[in-house]
Amino acid sequence: MRGSAHDKEANAASWEAVHGALYGAAKYGAFMGILHGVGHALSPVYRGLTIQFKVYIHMSGMVLGSMLEADSRLRQYEADMRHQRRVARHQARLAALRDDDEN
Repeated sequence: MRGSAHDKEANAASWEAVHGALYGAAKYGAFMGILHGVGHALSPVYRGLTIQFKVYIHMSGMVLGSMLEADSRLRQYEADMRHQRRVARHQARLAALRDDDEN
């Protein structure tokens, strides 16, 4: 049976991924908006595309950005959790050694 600590950690990881996805969608959405402006100004082929296809291209960039940033944030969160556990184990070993030395 899973404990509440595991559930809290899973919830924190999922929120970190959500924040990363929102940030990535905004960042890549802005970049795709700039590319839309450049494409519209310079390319007669791009100007000839339907609005639906332009929206599809824009949203594809936003989805890609959200996936990449969510994955990056989740990997960083996992690395931070591994580091915290490693530090806690190390501190527990030091405390056990101090207790053995005192006795």
